[in-house]
Amino acid sequence: MDFTLTTEQELLRDAVAGFLGARYELEKSRDAAKSDAGWQPAIWRGFADELGILGATLPERADGMGGGPIELMVITEELGRALVVEPYVDTVVIGGGLLTRSGGEPAGEVLRQIVSGAARTAFAALEPTSGPTFHDVSTIARRDGDAWVLDGAKTVVTSASLATHLLITARTSGDRRDKAGVSLFLTEFDAANPPAGVEVHSYRTIDDRVGSDLAFTGFRLPGDALLGTEGAAWDDIEATVDEATTAIASEAVGCMRKVLADTVEYAKQRQQFGVPIGSFQVLQHRMVDMYMELEQAAAAVYLAVYSLGASAADRARSVSAAKVTIGRAARFIGQNAVQLHGAMGMTEELAIGHYFKRLTVIEREFGSSEQHLARYAALTRP
Repeated sequence: MDFTLTTEQELLRDAVAGFLGARYELEKSRDAAKSDAGWQPAIWRGFADELGILGATLPERADGMGGGPIELMVITEELGRALVVEPYVDTVVIGGGLLTRSGGEPAGEVLRQIVSGAARTAFAALEPTSGPTFHDVSTIARRDGDAWVLDGAKTVVTSASLATHLLITARTSGDRRDKAGVSLFLTEFDAANPPAGVEVHSYRTIDDRVGSDLAFTGFRLPGDALLGTEGAAWDDIEATVDEATTAIASEAVGCMRKVLADTVEYAKQRQQFGVPIGSFQVLQHRMVDMYMELEQAAAAVYLAVYSLGASAADRARSVSAAKVTIGRAARFIGQNAVQLHGAMGMTEELAIGHYFKRLTVIEREFGSSEQHLARYAALTRP
């Protein structure tokens, strides 16, 4: 497996890193995250107009310049290094992935808006009783003439308060946990002025992002809100969620690279007994262990990235292996970085605390290490 980036991929990495280094200040981004806005619209416009990364990984581009999984890894790692809170994964990876796989004119129109920066999506899939199981769907969609009517609830819909469109899973047939019978719907959305039949409760998550709980009561959608074939959305959802899991794993690698670099630098400056603490052999060994965990995690992400185009079983195995490896590394590196920084490691003033919170969330986002380990085991049994 060749881990070497092409010249074009290196240029993409340098462009994203340069933009974020010049324009994305951690203190300013945290203030924006805690404000009523919850993000920086000017940064999003820069992603679209200056960098072009909102369309860089979509497989079908009119100019023939669409990227792929490696470009996705390059972008998300740099977003993680800068601790970006703007909804790149929710919109480009999940929204773009589902819309591309579903096809159709409504999906194509929203894809074009995503590339231009005009549209942002949120994926309303998880429910109060589903845990991280995306095919455990109790929300019901029933036909009413030419329309659809939805009843049910969704929880922890990340970026819903920033979204212009919702992608909603609902059951059109089958039992609650069946993979068959799950359908996908697209609708315009404004959390500040929700449509009739939708109740929104929004909040800020511990990693300075935004989430919402949604309740649907007789929520009417037009007939063309259905994406793809009725009851056959699961394969597209599973592939897209695996891609999103890989994206946040790559983001975690960027976070961990920053955390380790800051910890090493701090150990060179902080003095105890008249010498830098980085000169203590036991702490050197600790930081070497952190480095080893980071490199194992990065290698696991590479394997997952290269497997996104493989068969469903191979893709799932590689993605779950990466998620388990990332979960272990994120906890080890995050906890040790906080410990080596002392009490300051958990303060709002120091970057380490913010990175630690994001790594803690990533450990459980799109399924915990235990759940992915169980999936890996099930896929490897003879």
